[in-house]
Parts: sequence; C-alpha cells; structure tokens
Amino acid sequence: MGRFPQPEGQRGSLKWIQLLVNDCPELINEWLRQACGFSSDTQISWLSPIRADQFAEYRDQAFLDRLGIRLDKHPLRTFWPRRGPQWDALARSDRGDIFLVESKAHVGEIQFGGTKASTRSASLIGASLRATQSYLRVHTDVDYWSRILYQYTNRLAHLYLLRVLNDVPVFLVFLYFVGDKDMYGPSTQEEWKSAIQVVKGVLGVSHHHRLSRHVLDIFISVDQIKRGRGRPGKQHLE
Repeated sequence: MGRFPQPEGQRGSLKWIQLLVNDCPELINEWLRQACGFSSDTQISWLSPIRADQFAEYRDQAFLDRLGIRLDKHPLRTFWPRRGPQWDALARSDRGDIFLVESKAHVGEIQFGGTKASTRSASLIGASLRATQSYLRVHTDVDYWSRILYQYTNRLAHLYLLRVLNDVPVFLVFLYFVGDKDMYGPSTQEEWKSAIQVVKGVLGVSHHHRLSRHVLDIFISVDQIKRGRGRPGKQHLE
C-alpha cells in the first residue's frame, strides 16, 4: 500500500520528471545545492521515480519508509488520513536532508480541486490545515484551503508535519518545467512566477512566511533535459 508503479511517461510532467531523475539528475541536484546553500560535493540520491523501481511514486506511510523517516513525535496517521499526497519524486542528501517534489508542466496542473475526503477524514484534514495556517500566520478560511488549490496546501501541511512537528530536515520542492510545447506550458520562468504569485495571493500565503526558506520553486527547461540526457559527468546551470 502506498507504492504506485507508473507507466513510462510519454508527455507532460510525468515524462519530464522521469527523464530528469533517471537520465540527468545532476541538472536538478545542482539547483538544489545552490538553493539550499549546500557545498558542491553534497551528494543527492533519488529514490523515486526510479526506472528499476517501475517509476513508482509513493504516498502515505510508504513514502516515509522509502526515505527512511520515522515520525516519533507526531505520527502521520494522527495528522493526515490515508490517500494523502502522492509525491512525484523523492530524494535525500548524504547530509540527511529530504526533498519532497511536486512537478508541473503547465499552469492547468496548479488548478487542482478540493478534497473529496469523507466526513471523518475531512475533520482530520481541516484540523491539520488549521494548525499549518496558524503556524504560518495565515488568516484565510480553512475551508478555502481545502477547496481551492488543495494540492498546494496539503503539500505545505506535510512540510509543517515533518519539519516543525518532527524536526525532519525536509525541503518541499515545486518543480516547474519550462517550454513544454506539447502541453502548452509556460515558455519562460516569468510566466510560471506570475501564476505562483496568484496561487500564494489566493491562499493568503506571504512570500516570506515561516517555512518559506524550506519551500523551493525550481524552474528547469525541457530543452536542458533533452540536451542533458546521456551526458556523463556534471550538468551546469544556464
């Protein structure tokens, strides 16, 4: 339970995240080192989606097990019901830092509807979203967080669970692919940043909230991935 093998991606974010992680991981690793202030020799290992693991994606207890994380202070089951976020990619560094990745290839993927949880599950979700909002000093109605842009808010809540409630050194990575013409995705970082600004504005999340240092917006061109595939050695930022 919680492990979901995926087909080989043919288009969109599924395609690009698989190619990036398996064929040119240094392209994103270098971005992560730079964004987190890590030294250039910090090693980052990708645990999902891996070709030898059927490109599996993970959620619920399975994603914690895959990363080797134990939540002794505040267990996942007391914070979120089953069928929680299914992570597009998972990684950890040799320092012990954890990376939870949500990837997008076009703006429509941001516009994800609300929770369809049962009444009992919705109660637990609401309590956890309220706790996250309180920590971030957000005053928007919690029902709004569970109905609008829910995919963003539930990921943010899991960052709060791991980093604040359990002291796990985790980073939440929103990975935006630039230039996916097949999906009519944004052709520039600026287009993505405009959409992200709208998301944060709607949710009442400031750009410098208490977890902002641990939320990374990373932009990678699909052309960089095409060029980087099969190249040995270190990829370089453009």
